[in-house]
Amino acid sequence: MQPGLGEIIRRRRELAEVPIRRFASMVGISGPYLSQIERGLRAPSDRVLQAIAGSLRTTADALRSEAGPEWDPPPAVLAAIAADPRLSARQRQALTEVYLAFVATADVDRPRG
Repeated sequence: MQPGLGEIIRRRRELAEVPIRRFASMVGISGPYLSQIERGLRAPSDRVLQAIAGSLRTTADALRSEAGPEWDPPPAVLAAIAADPRLSARQRQALTEVYLAFVATADVDRPRG
């Protein structure tokens, strides 16, 4: 099984020998939020993922690619969230983050054989 996006971020941060609080500060987010991302409990927004990638001297696309195809959610789901006029921008972002977090942890929750 391929490592999840959060695990990839954590590994790269540790290889760069940057403590979590310092890295979070570099990215412009809180330490607890970064910790949740690294543990796969929350999915980073596109803006946060780009900031993380920049601090790791890579691209968001490279991180997504390393995380594998399961990181790419069905476009219809995100399109439906984005197209719903009843939702505010913040609600769209929150729904997207929750959906991506559920997808990222789906393998963990799935019963084994």
